[in-house]
Amino acid sequence: MSQQTTAGRQWQSRKVVVVGAGAVGSTFAYALMQAGIAEEIAILDLNREHAEGQVLDLAHGLPFTNPVSIRLGTPEDYADAQVVVVTAGAKQKPGESRLDLLRRNAAIMRQIMAEIVERQSQAIVLVVSNPVDILTQVALDACDRSRLRVIGSGTVLDSIRFRYLLGLHCGVNSQNVHSYILGEHGDSELAAWSMTHIGGVRMDDYCRVCQKCAGDSEQQRKRIAEEVKNSAYHIINYKGATWFAVGLALVRIVRAILRNERSVLTVSTRLEGEYGISGVCLSVPCIVGSRGIEEIIVANLADSEQEALENSAAILRKSLDELREGER
Repeated sequence: MSQQTTAGRQWQSRKVVVVGAGAVGSTFAYALMQAGIAEEIAILDLNREHAEGQVLDLAHGLPFTNPVSIRLGTPEDYADAQVVVVTAGAKQKPGESRLDLLRRNAAIMRQIMAEIVERQSQAIVLVVSNPVDILTQVALDACDRSRLRVIGSGTVLDSIRFRYLLGLHCGVNSQNVHSYILGEHGDSELAAWSMTHIGGVRMDDYCRVCQKCAGDSEQQRKRIAEEVKNSAYHIINYKGATWFAVGLALVRIVRAILRNERSVLTVSTRLEGEYGISGVCLSVPCIVGSRGIEEIIVANLADSEQEALENSAAILRKSLDELREGER
């Protein structure tokens, strides 16, 4: 196992710290425990007893999994972690505005980042807490490190939902579908049809020979894109929150980092001129490896998609400006 010396401690190359022991954090830890890609998992939460309960429950399943150490963590664990996954966040109170909730979650994110910086951690920070694009920017503002090492989970889950629905509609194994949701992880996200392929065949060409759309492929595309966008709302209406699929999406991102896979994933990152956009975090295809984002892929989008991406950036920038103005 490779190690590096950082701030007087040994950097553990396969150590993951999970911040937040709620539904998403604990489900991610459960999936990560079974994946066999981490050697050590430390779980932190402001509610220490809740975190202890989650750790104990998970630890009882260790005889059925690949060897891994799982335990209650402290902020000292940031110092030698390779990846810190932040799922912690406040829930909206009755009568609380969206902006007030954002301010509270921004304060939580700044506190976590301050503790990470204090330990001189060299870990890749993966932000999961929502709104993920804004909080990824808050995390970046709170530390002095490359934008490529503080990333958001972005639209990785949305893109997988897109692949699933396309595979279902076309009658194709979703593993043979390559498609991406770009922009905000939220209502202004867009389906990049110009980047969509099935078995190496461009979607436009595939639709010409596919019999699934009954001659109205454009209408079917709109339906699928809307279903992707509204998936989380449906699940929340049914059971209150989402956690299973997002837990697996996080394992996918962390696996790319721990194994230096250089996988193409739509994580959220601050753009600095890519796609003609600057100063805001949103999701575009990125090569993800051991250093976080190894490269941002700039694709030639259709004009309508480029316009939609710029609109998504404008919406996020407005929210960010509201947050900053309200905190002055």
